[in-house]
Amino acid sequence: MMKEVTKDMLIGNILQEDATIAPILMASGMHCIGCPASQGESLEEAAMVHGMDCDDLVSKINEYLAAKNA
Repeated sequence: MMKEVTKDMLIGNILQEDATIAPILMASGMHCIGCPASQGESLEEAAMVHGMDCDDLVSKINEYLAAKNA
């Protein structure tokens, strides 16, 4: 059970650990999470490519995980 993500984690590893994070990524504008290239990108790299604030995205995901694991 994943408890927290960091910006250096790979998208593929995050989704492999907890696929329920996918809707958060997609709602944030990352619609290419199924693309093979995205699987090897870190959360920070993907956020940069999509013009997102990575720290905000990490916070959203970690808030979700904290609530889910409570």
